[in-house]
Amino acid sequence: MPEGKIMKALSGFYYVKDQERVVQCRGRGVFRKQKITPLVGDYVDYQAENDKEGYVLDIKERKNELVRPPIANVDQAVLVFSAVEPDFSTSLLDRFLVLVESHLINPLICISKMDLLTEEQTIKIKHYAEQYEQFGYTVLLSSAKWEDGMDTLLPYLEDKITVFAGQSGVGKSSILNALRPDLHLKTDEISSSLGRGKHTTRHVELLSIGTGFVADTPGFSALEFTDLELESLPKCFPEMVEIGEDCKFRGCLHMNEPKCAVKKAVENKLIPNYRYQHYQQFYEEIKSRKPRY
Repeated sequence: MPEGKIMKALSGFYYVKDQERVVQCRGRGVFRKQKITPLVGDYVDYQAENDKEGYVLDIKERKNELVRPPIANVDQAVLVFSAVEPDFSTSLLDRFLVLVESHLINPLICISKMDLLTEEQTIKIKHYAEQYEQFGYTVLLSSAKWEDGMDTLLPYLEDKITVFAGQSGVGKSSILNALRPDLHLKTDEISSSLGRGKHTTRHVELLSIGTGFVADTPGFSALEFTDLELESLPKCFPEMVEIGEDCKFRGCLHMNEPKCAVKKAVENKLIPNYRYQHYQQFYEEIKSRKPRY
């Protein structure tokens, strides 16, 4: 039975790529009964008489799946933040990082508009970049013109399924246009009254970029920790994972427990204060979340 990957979902059709061939398929009725929806990024078994009339028969086990955008088997998320206009926000970046880590997706941080900074601002942003690299993340710095930074970004996209996410109005569509000029994706200007960009993308599709694939839709439009449990939160802060092994109690949540190595590391400035404050904030948010039945 032929196998392929769903590249696009549109109006009840799934476009399955099998080597060089793309087959338009419908999902089997049994998926609806089982409340399973095939997702872009799914590896599937299918059958088809021709390229226009196929059926998705079986969906292989997923590595992960996102609700918004609805996509499966994502390898990495490129988190696009601007240094200014809108201002760089560690709080928002940490929120995105936790969401990405909790879905077992590898994050790559891109900070753009470095060319618009004063000397003082440049020093500050570079200091943040160094700190995030010390936590174990990869950070790329770019000018406002993404075309200039493509050679740096492209190698990271090879052989992976990548989603772009991050601050509104930082030019995620501009990056995709720089990667694939034939796309002509709409890039709405930042609406200055709101100070944030307008969403321009509608359906989900994987675009081939070199040997990798990129989703042409913003990732993580919902930023609440709806599925994250308290016990999993420390695992989403890589610098706490290592230091946390020295905590007195196994499963220490680094809040009120005695002899907590993480709190000691914060006191000794081995973990920056803002990171720990964001951790505490997310902890309280998850703790006060209303239970779902």
